[in-house]
Amino acid sequence: MRVVSLVPSLTEAVAETAPGLLVGATDWCTHPAGLRAARVGGTKKPDVPAILALRPDLVVANEEENREPDLAALREAGTEVLVTTVRTLDDAVAELDRLLTGACGLPRPRWLDEAEAAWAALPPPSAPRRAVVPIWRKPWMVLGRDTFAGDLLARLGVTNAYADHAERYPRIPLDELNGAGADLVVLPDEPYRFTAADGPEAFPALPAALVDGRFLTWYGPSLVRAPAALRAALR
Repeated sequence: MRVVSLVPSLTEAVAETAPGLLVGATDWCTHPAGLRAARVGGTKKPDVPAILALRPDLVVANEEENREPDLAALREAGTEVLVTTVRTLDDAVAELDRLLTGACGLPRPRWLDEAEAAWAALPPPSAPRRAVVPIWRKPWMVLGRDTFAGDLLARLGVTNAYADHAERYPRIPLDELNGAGADLVVLPDEPYRFTAADGPEAFPALPAALVDGRFLTWYGPSLVRAPAALRAALR
Protein backbone atom coordinates (compact mmCIF):
# COMPACT_ATOMS: atom_id res chain seq x y z
CA MET A 1 0.00 0.00 0.00
CA ARG A 2 0.86 3.65 -0.41
CA VAL A 3 -0.40 5.78 2.47
CA VAL A 4 -0.48 9.56 2.92
CA SER A 5 -1.21 10.79 6.44
CA LEU A 6 -2.60 14.25 7.17
CA VAL A 7 -2.51 13.77 10.97
CA PRO A 8 0.80 13.88 12.88
CA SER A 9 -0.15 11.26 15.46
CA LEU A 10 -1.46 8.89 12.78
CA THR A 11 1.71 9.46 10.76
CA GLU A 12 3.70 8.23 13.74
CA ALA A 13 1.35 5.27 14.18
CA VAL A 14 1.75 4.10 10.57
CA ALA A 15 5.49 4.82 10.42
CA GLU A 16 6.22 2.91 13.64
CA THR A 17 4.10 -0.05 12.57
CA ALA A 18 4.98 -0.38 8.88
CA PRO A 19 7.30 2.43 7.71
CA GLY A 20 7.34 1.21 4.11
CA LEU A 21 3.68 2.16 3.65
CA LEU A 22 4.03 5.88 4.30
CA VAL A 23 4.74 7.94 1.17
CA GLY A 24 3.45 11.34 2.29
CA ALA A 25 2.95 13.35 5.47
CA THR A 26 2.28 16.94 6.54
CA ASP A 27 4.88 19.54 7.43
CA TRP A 28 3.75 19.14 11.07
CA CYS A 29 4.52 15.42 11.20
CA THR A 30 7.59 15.44 13.44
CA HIS A 31 7.62 11.81 14.62
CA PRO A 32 9.26 9.42 14.28
CA ALA A 33 12.60 11.17 13.92
CA GLY A 34 14.12 10.93 10.47
CA LEU A 35 10.78 10.50 8.70
CA ARG A 36 11.51 10.45 4.96
CA ALA A 37 8.00 10.68 3.55
CA ALA A 38 7.29 13.46 1.03
CA ARG A 39 5.83 16.59 2.61
CA VAL A 40 2.40 17.66 1.38
CA GLY A 41 1.68 20.92 3.20
CA GLY A 42 -0.13 21.49 6.47
CA THR A 43 -3.04 19.80 8.17
CA LYS A 44 -5.37 22.70 7.35
CA LYS A 45 -3.88 23.52 3.95
CA PRO A 46 -2.67 20.30 2.34
CA ASP A 47 -1.33 20.38 -1.21
CA VAL A 48 -3.98 18.27 -2.92
CA PRO A 49 -2.19 18.01 -6.29
CA ALA A 50 1.00 16.92 -4.50
CA ILE A 51 -0.94 14.25 -2.61
CA LEU A 52 -2.52 12.93 -5.81
CA ALA A 53 0.89 12.88 -7.52
CA LEU A 54 2.03 10.36 -4.88
CA ARG A 55 -0.69 7.96 -6.10
CA PRO A 56 -1.82 6.93 -2.61
CA ASP A 57 -4.04 3.94 -2.03
CA LEU A 58 -5.22 5.59 1.18
CA VAL A 59 -5.22 9.06 2.71
CA VAL A 60 -5.61 9.17 6.49
CA ALA A 61 -7.35 12.16 8.05
CA ASN A 62 -9.19 13.31 11.17
CA GLU A 63 -12.53 15.08 11.42
CA GLU A 64 -11.09 17.71 13.73
CA GLU A 65 -7.67 18.34 12.22
CA ASN A 66 -8.49 18.36 8.50
CA ARG A 67 -10.96 20.33 6.40
CA GLU A 68 -13.80 18.62 4.60
CA PRO A 69 -13.32 20.52 1.27
CA ASP A 70 -9.77 19.13 0.97
CA LEU A 71 -10.95 15.61 1.76
CA ALA A 72 -13.81 15.95 -0.73
CA ALA A 73 -11.35 17.01 -3.44
CA LEU A 74 -9.29 13.87 -2.80
CA ARG A 75 -12.38 11.66 -2.94
CA GLU A 76 -13.55 13.29 -6.17
CA ALA A 77 -10.18 12.43 -7.68
CA GLY A 78 -10.80 8.78 -6.85
CA THR A 79 -8.65 8.50 -3.71
CA GLU A 80 -9.85 6.53 -0.70
CA VAL A 81 -9.93 8.68 2.44
CA LEU A 82 -10.22 7.27 5.96
CA VAL A 83 -11.45 9.88 8.44
CA THR A 84 -10.97 9.18 12.14
CA THR A 85 -13.06 10.56 15.01
CA VAL A 86 -11.31 10.63 18.37
CA ARG A 87 -12.92 12.13 21.48
CA THR A 88 -11.79 9.57 24.11
CA LEU A 89 -8.99 7.09 24.75
CA ASP A 90 -11.35 4.25 23.79
CA ASP A 91 -12.06 6.05 20.50
CA ALA A 92 -8.33 6.35 19.86
CA VAL A 93 -7.67 2.64 20.38
CA ALA A 94 -10.62 1.67 18.17
CA GLU A 95 -9.64 4.06 15.38
CA LEU A 96 -6.00 3.00 15.45
CA ASP A 97 -7.08 -0.61 15.17
CA ARG A 98 -9.46 0.28 12.31
CA LEU A 99 -6.66 2.07 10.45
CA LEU A 100 -3.80 -0.35 11.00
CA THR A 101 -5.46 -3.75 10.97
CA GLY A 102 -8.57 -2.93 8.97
CA ALA A 103 -7.56 -0.44 6.29
CA CYS A 104 -3.85 -1.31 6.06
CA GLY A 105 -4.20 -5.05 6.66
CA LEU A 106 -1.43 -5.15 9.29
CA PRO A 107 -1.16 -7.29 12.41
CA ARG A 108 -2.23 -5.38 15.50
CA PRO A 109 0.97 -3.68 16.71
CA ARG A 110 2.45 -4.53 20.07
CA TRP A 111 2.66 -0.86 21.02
CA LEU A 112 -1.13 -0.56 20.84
CA ASP A 113 -1.55 -3.42 23.32
CA GLU A 114 1.12 -1.82 25.52
CA ALA A 115 -0.72 1.51 25.40
CA GLU A 116 -3.99 -0.08 26.49
CA ALA A 117 -2.19 -1.89 29.30
CA ALA A 118 -0.40 1.26 30.50
CA TRP A 119 -3.64 3.19 30.83
CA ALA A 120 -5.51 0.26 32.36
CA ALA A 121 -2.78 -0.07 35.01
CA LEU A 122 -3.29 3.45 36.37
CA PRO A 123 -4.23 3.45 40.05
CA PRO A 124 -7.65 4.88 40.89
CA PRO A 125 -7.31 8.67 41.04
CA SER A 126 -7.33 10.30 44.43
CA ALA A 127 -9.51 13.31 45.16
CA PRO A 128 -10.06 14.98 41.78
CA ARG A 129 -8.46 18.33 41.07
CA ARG A 130 -10.22 20.94 38.97
CA ALA A 131 -8.13 22.44 36.17
CA VAL A 132 -8.21 25.10 33.51
CA VAL A 133 -6.49 23.80 30.36
CA PRO A 134 -5.55 26.57 27.89
CA ILE A 135 -4.55 25.61 24.36
CA TRP A 136 -4.05 29.14 23.00
CA ARG A 137 -3.60 32.73 24.08
CA LYS A 138 -4.42 35.97 22.24
CA PRO A 139 -7.25 35.06 22.47
CA TRP A 140 -7.33 32.64 25.37
CA MET A 141 -8.88 29.31 24.35
CA VAL A 142 -9.32 26.26 26.57
CA LEU A 143 -10.42 22.65 26.43
CA GLY A 144 -14.20 22.39 26.52
CA ARG A 145 -16.50 19.41 26.11
CA ASP A 146 -15.80 16.04 24.47
CA THR A 147 -12.04 16.27 23.94
CA PHE A 148 -9.46 13.51 23.83
CA ALA A 149 -7.13 15.49 26.10
CA GLY A 150 -9.95 16.04 28.58
CA ASP A 151 -10.61 12.31 28.73
CA LEU A 152 -6.94 11.56 29.41
CA LEU A 153 -6.82 14.14 32.19
CA ALA A 154 -9.99 12.72 33.77
CA ARG A 155 -8.32 9.30 33.91
CA LEU A 156 -5.49 10.97 35.84
CA GLY A 157 -7.80 12.57 38.38
CA VAL A 158 -7.98 16.04 36.80
CA THR A 159 -11.42 17.44 36.05
CA ASN A 160 -11.64 20.00 33.24
CA ALA A 161 -13.32 23.15 34.56
CA TYR A 162 -15.00 23.68 31.18
CA ALA A 163 -15.97 20.08 30.42
CA ASP A 164 -19.65 21.06 30.33
CA HIS A 165 -19.21 24.06 28.06
CA ALA A 166 -21.32 24.11 24.89
CA GLU A 167 -18.20 24.42 22.73
CA ARG A 168 -15.27 22.03 22.43
CA TYR A 169 -12.63 24.80 22.40
CA PRO A 170 -14.26 27.93 23.83
CA ARG A 171 -12.71 31.36 23.98
CA ILE A 172 -12.78 32.51 27.60
CA PRO A 173 -11.54 35.88 28.95
CA LEU A 174 -8.53 35.57 31.23
CA ASP A 175 -10.26 37.06 34.24
CA GLU A 176 -13.00 34.43 33.92
CA LEU A 177 -10.41 31.66 33.71
CA ASN A 178 -8.80 32.90 36.90
CA GLY A 179 -12.21 33.00 38.57
CA ALA A 180 -13.28 29.50 37.50
CA GLY A 181 -12.51 27.93 40.88
CA ALA A 182 -9.71 25.77 39.53
CA ASP A 183 -7.03 24.07 41.64
CA LEU A 184 -4.38 24.27 38.92
CA VAL A 185 -3.73 25.30 35.34
CA VAL A 186 -2.47 22.70 32.84
CA LEU A 187 -0.31 24.22 30.10
CA PRO A 188 0.65 21.99 27.12
CA ASP A 189 3.37 23.01 24.66
CA GLU A 190 1.10 22.57 21.63
CA PRO A 191 -0.77 23.86 19.73
CA TYR A 192 0.40 27.01 21.57
CA ARG A 193 3.87 26.58 23.01
CA PHE A 194 3.37 27.42 26.67
CA THR A 195 6.61 27.49 28.68
CA ALA A 196 7.71 28.33 32.20
CA ALA A 197 8.20 31.91 31.02
CA ASP A 198 5.04 32.14 28.89
CA GLY A 199 1.78 31.12 30.52
CA PRO A 200 2.08 30.58 34.28
CA GLU A 201 2.38 34.31 34.94
CA ALA A 202 -1.21 34.76 33.68
CA PHE A 203 -2.48 32.58 36.55
CA PRO A 204 -0.69 33.97 39.62
CA ALA A 205 -2.90 32.19 42.16
CA LEU A 206 -2.68 28.73 40.58
CA PRO A 207 0.06 26.11 40.43
CA ALA A 208 0.97 25.41 36.81
CA ALA A 209 1.62 21.99 35.31
CA LEU A 210 3.64 22.25 32.10
CA VAL A 211 2.98 19.14 30.02
CA ASP A 212 4.28 17.72 26.77
CA GLY A 213 1.47 18.29 24.28
CA ARG A 214 2.37 15.15 22.40
CA PHE A 215 1.52 13.05 25.46
CA LEU A 216 -1.72 14.94 26.04
CA THR A 217 -3.12 15.25 22.51
CA TRP A 218 -1.49 12.63 20.24
CA TYR A 219 -3.05 9.19 19.75
CA GLY A 220 -0.41 6.75 18.59
CA PRO A 221 2.76 5.16 20.02
CA SER A 222 3.12 8.09 22.43
CA LEU A 223 0.17 6.63 24.36
CA VAL A 224 2.52 4.02 25.82
CA ARG A 225 4.57 6.59 27.74
CA ALA A 226 1.82 9.17 28.22
CA PRO A 227 0.37 7.95 31.55
CA ALA A 228 3.69 8.06 33.40
CA ALA A 229 4.81 11.30 31.74
CA LEU A 230 1.54 13.13 32.43
CA ARG A 231 1.35 11.86 36.03
CA ALA A 232 4.87 13.18 36.66
CA ALA A 233 4.05 16.58 35.14
CA LEU A 234 0.79 16.89 37.08
CA ARG A 235 2.55 16.16 40.37
